Amino acid sequence: MLKDLTRREFVKTASMAALAMAIPTELFASPVKADLVVYGKIFTSENNKIVEAFAVKDGKFVYVGDKRGAKAFIGSNTEVIDHSGKGLVMPSCGNGHAHYLSAFAVSSIGTLIGFDDDVNKFMTEIVPNSVKKARETGAKVVYGMGWEYQTFKNNLPTRQQLDAICSDIPMFFADEENHKSLVNTLLLVRAGVMDENGKVLKKSDDIRGGEIVMGEDGTPTGFLKEQAATYVRSFLDNDSLFTVDAAKAVLTKVQDKMLSEGYTMYLDGYSTYFFNDVYYQAAQQFDKSGDMNFVLGFTYEIDSWMNLDEKLAKAADAKKFNTSQVKANWIKLFMDGTVESGTGFIDPVYLDGHQGIVNWTEEEITEITRKANASGVTMHIHALGNAGVNRVVNAYINGGKAEMRNTIVHLRNVNEPDYKRMADNNIYVTSGMLWHHNTDATRDYLSKILPRNMAYEGYPMKSFFDNGIPVSFHTDFPALSNSPDDPFGIMEIALTGVCYFEGGKPWWTQELITREQALTGLTINCAKQMFLENERGSIKNGKYADFLLVNKDVLTCPVKEIHDAKPAATYFEGKKVFSM
Repeated sequence: MLKDLTRREFVKTASMAALAMAIPTELFASPVKADLVVYGKIFTSENNKIVEAFAVKDGKFVYVGDKRGAKAFIGSNTEVIDHSGKGLVMPSCGNGHAHYLSAFAVSSIGTLIGFDDDVNKFMTEIVPNSVKKARETGAKVVYGMGWEYQTFKNNLPTRQQLDAICSDIPMFFADEENHKSLVNTLLLVRAGVMDENGKVLKKSDDIRGGEIVMGEDGTPTGFLKEQAATYVRSFLDNDSLFTVDAAKAVLTKVQDKMLSEGYTMYLDGYSTYFFNDVYYQAAQQFDKSGDMNFVLGFTYEIDSWMNLDEKLAKAADAKKFNTSQVKANWIKLFMDGTVESGTGFIDPVYLDGHQGIVNWTEEEITEITRKANASGVTMHIHALGNAGVNRVVNAYINGGKAEMRNTIVHLRNVNEPDYKRMADNNIYVTSGMLWHHNTDATRDYLSKILPRNMAYEGYPMKSFFDNGIPVSFHTDFPALSNSPDDPFGIMEIALTGVCYFEGGKPWWTQELITREQALTGLTINCAKQMFLENERGSIKNGKYADFLLVNKDVLTCPVKEIHDAKPAATYFEGKKVFSM
């Protein structure tokens, strides 16, 4: 054959053969035909990059780029969605700390109290109706959550007043922050705070990390703060109060709410709320049944009055419930309470001379962190006051492993040197895009109880980004009841410093963040917090196709219209799991 070719033809043929051998053969093949191709303005959460299109195959992104490149992935069975000009396409969101599980559980077994409900309505309608419901259903507990301390504080119902409505069933009503509670006498007797004859067995600060508020008669009023409330709550009949079957029913409701708001990742802030593992069991079964369309992170709460070694072992053992979408890898602790209610741990002290309620010594937190990290469990600690935050930072540095991404939650105040220390030691933060309900009246109230500028310099956000601290965002739902829970509602607040339906002057404008930072904290950074960044949290080849079609371009629309944005559709692993 060679002798039949001219020299010129031979050289051309040989050159083409060599070129073919040098180029990978897969480049000659046609791209795989996608299940789904999406066009639009797409925010990828990869260094704020905007692209025009992506393709999805078998639940994962197989192409991210321009329209021309995406067209090659379209086959006869490919669904094509053109969202151009209709809003923004973006990764689905994550909520770095919330309480959907306990909130929906309470609504199924008890009563949710409205933010604006006053003491009169509570005592004349809410409590009697809750008792009636309990008697009709044969419940062993009268249970509720949501009363607002600022509304109730000047006329707090007493245990004796609650007894007049119901004295033969234990009653427990948590406030909207879940840091305080109102209980009747029967529950105090069951918890060993009093005996049946009225003798006081525990008082004031006898329960570590909490306060049993005492009346003028020297007996408990029925008002409990912080760990005193969780201690007394543990004496409810929790196994009968909330079962695995009830938990599975609640998980379906939680999922529906989250997907409708655009969340497909969620770290629960108190997964052992009922002092058992029913939610762990229910979630494992929910995922294995194929019905779970989000990733759920569990935190095992350890309170300062508990047996520490026993609870550490149980927290590590909870990993046996892990599945592809259930992650039981965290321990939750309370370092302090809330600054707004005077239980946050601060320095300098409150104007009346007290310093708040602190639950753990620095040495204890250091040792707990060391043991938890050694067993493959990450710490997730609630700390709001600057002294509480500083104590946690010290403990994480001295006892923790940087690769475990130990996390601080809420952080109302932070000492300036602690920002760099958090960044240098890979300490994660999940921060509330707060200023919810922080009206001018709230500002005035805080200025009367807090020193220096603490009343006005509430919840830092921009400083975390400026210092290179990995920060995700949370809503803490249902705490701060009646607050926005959806990602775009809290995004607007983080950009304006004002709760859009309440108004008032903006709070701490130096800490307001950009739109891109808000979306980063709601997407890829939440995935990093939950150790999911290699598979979720951004639009990138090889990752699961979890994304939103948003009905508004929240990157360019007027800032005061961001809260109107909603997911037109939510996708999880390439499957549409919610649509308007």
